[in-house]
Amino acid sequence: MSDLTLLKLGCFVASGVWVALILVLSVKYPYRKDRKILRKWFWDDLIMYTIVQSVVLGQAIGWLIKFIDNSTNLSRLRLVSDWPIWLQLIFFIVLHDLFIYFFHMAMHKNAFLWRFHEAHHSIEDVDWVGGSRSHPFEIMINQTVEFGMIVLLGGAPAVAVLKAFVSSTWGIWIHNNINVRAGWLQYVINGPEMHRWHHHPEHDHSNYATKLAIWDWLFRTAFYPKDRVADRYGLDDPSYPGGYFRQMLAFFRSQKPAQERSRQPNAG
Repeated sequence: MSDLTLLKLGCFVASGVWVALILVLSVKYPYRKDRKILRKWFWDDLIMYTIVQSVVLGQAIGWLIKFIDNSTNLSRLRLVSDWPIWLQLIFFIVLHDLFIYFFHMAMHKNAFLWRFHEAHHSIEDVDWVGGSRSHPFEIMINQTVEFGMIVLLGGAPAVAVLKAFVSSTWGIWIHNNINVRAGWLQYVINGPEMHRWHHHPEHDHSNYATKLAIWDWLFRTAFYPKDRVADRYGLDDPSYPGGYFRQMLAFFRSQKPAQERSRQPNAG
C-alpha cells in the first residue's frame, strides 16, 4: 500500500472520528436546544449532497483540471514542488481561503451568482451535514480553483489530500450546533460563532470567511454579537423548494429569487 493511499485512509478514518465527536458534543453542549439531529431533509443532505454529489463532482473536477493542465502544461513548471509539504499546505489554504472570501461575497452581491448559492442558505437547521448542501455549479467553480491551483502550480499529491481533509472537516466545524466559546481566536480563525450568523437571513451579508476570520475583520464585513442567539436560519423565500432535485432545478426557474427581487427598483 502506497504512502498516498495510507494518507487517504488515515484522513477518512480521522473524518469519521471528527463527525462522531461533533455529534457527541452537539448533544451534550447544544447551541440551540430545539435542534434535532435527524431533522427534516437530513438524509437528503447526507446521501445526495454529501455522498453522491461529492463523488460525481470529484470525478468531473479531476477531469477538468487534467484537461486544463494538459492544455497549458503549467504543472511542468513545478513552481512550488521544492517547498516542504507543510509550507505548500499553508500556502494553498491561505490562497484558496482568500479566493473563497471574495467569491462568497460575489455570490451574495450578484443576483445571478446568488442562484449558485441559495441552496446552501436554504438550510433551516445549521448542522454538520447541512454544510455540504451546495449547488453543483458552486462546487464546480470553488473546487476547480481549490485543487486546480495545487495541480497547476506543481503541488504534491499529498497536499491535495490534506487540503481536502482540512476543507471537509472545517465545513463540518463551522456548521455545527455546539455552544462554542473560542474567545480571541474568533478574531483570527473562523468558527460556528460567526458563521451561524451568516446563515441568519437578516445577517447573511456578513461573515463571508471560511477558515480565516481575519478576512472579515480586515475588510469590515464581520458581525459578531456576543450576547445574542441566532434564533433562525434559512431563506426568507417561501417559494424556494426542498429536496435535492427540486433545488437543482430551482436554479433555472423563471421566478426571481428573493435576493434578486429585492434589487428591483420597485421592491418593497
